[in-house]
Amino acid sequence: MTYVIGSACVDVKDMSCVQECPVDCIYEGARSLYINPEECVDCGACKLICKVDAIEYETDLCEGEVAHLRDNADFFSVILPGRDAPLGNPGGAGKLGPVGVDTPLIAAMPPQAAHH
Repeated sequence: MTYVIGSACVDVKDMSCVQECPVDCIYEGARSLYINPEECVDCGACKLICKVDAIEYETDLCEGEVAHLRDNADFFSVILPGRDAPLGNPGGAGKLGPVGVDTPLIAAMPPQAAHH
């Protein structure tokens, strides 16, 4: 079980969740953030701090956001565009830094207006 970042994060990347995460498992793509399901400890700190309500527990995802459960996992398990291997479990987003690419699901989304 894990927390999932959904479509409300696309083109926003507030980053407050990254600072709040005690295990540094929230990674930065080009347009969105992604939670590594293998590194997440299910504490919920990210959900509580998220200003755009983009984070839900996997069993609480609404029907329109269910695809993001697989998509968050895919960010770490499939080879992303321009990379030669999956990210896997890097052991912390801080030491890896921004990845600079997104999954095909996020990359294909139309630009999102800022949520102010």
